[in-house]
Amino acid sequence: MRGTSRGSLAGAKDRLAAMLAGAPGERAAALGDELFAVTSLLDREPGLRRALSDPSRTGEERAGLAAGLLGGRVSDAAAEVVAGLVRARWSEPADLADAAEQLAVLAIAQSAEAAGQLDELEDELFRFSRIVGANPDLRAALSNRFAPAAARGQLAADLLAGRVSAAALRLISQAAVHPRGRSLDAGLESYANLAAQLRQRLVAEVHVAVPLTAGQRARLAAALVAAYGHDVHLNVVLDPEVLGGMTVRIGDELINGSVASRLAELRRGLAA
Repeated sequence: MRGTSRGSLAGAKDRLAAMLAGAPGERAAALGDELFAVTSLLDREPGLRRALSDPSRTGEERAGLAAGLLGGRVSDAAAEVVAGLVRARWSEPADLADAAEQLAVLAIAQSAEAAGQLDELEDELFRFSRIVGANPDLRAALSNRFAPAAARGQLAADLLAGRVSAAALRLISQAAVHPRGRSLDAGLESYANLAAQLRQRLVAEVHVAVPLTAGQRARLAAALVAAYGHDVHLNVVLDPEVLGGMTVRIGDELINGSVASRLAELRRGLAA
């Protein structure tokens, strides 16, 4: 998002955090489910997106329109969140649906936090995204546009029920059923990054040749915290292409300390 939308989304996230502060996990999860349903409605109805983000209408007029559409169909909490969204200004109508989705993810992540499972949620989303990325048949089955959405959701439930937390199952099922134009693994990565935002921490994807010990993980995390000034969650990947050392990616930044990268630099130097 850019400009006006970025500021509106930040305000919406602050309001959601205040609403859910100290709330039971079940309430946060239910709110997340409702906001995902609103996201799907906005995705299906471009005319509604335009009407609810129309800058020629006042914020209260847009909120009244939303209340008329959703009244009695969602909880008071969901109606309040949606009213706050449509009162705000958005650079593009599509940004309104994107914001509703992000708030849905954050609400479900808050339910994991209330259960003491936020770290587990981040790890589960990352691990499953790696499994999907490495298994074309599984990715095809969960992403098949010609299969009914309910069937894709049931497949995710059959695969994962009892194996992941309730919050992870909710988000994985959502990414499979309503991908919103993304690949499944890209959707899961987006959700994991949003979950990390709940604690205002960064996500570092670390590729190594051999597993890190607990001490090595702790030292790496401490070094990254010192470098970036934020708490950092490590997602460690065993990668045969890393001959030694490691590579670390945080957002768009790549820190490459692998033997393979140094050999490549040497080869380039010899060829010059």
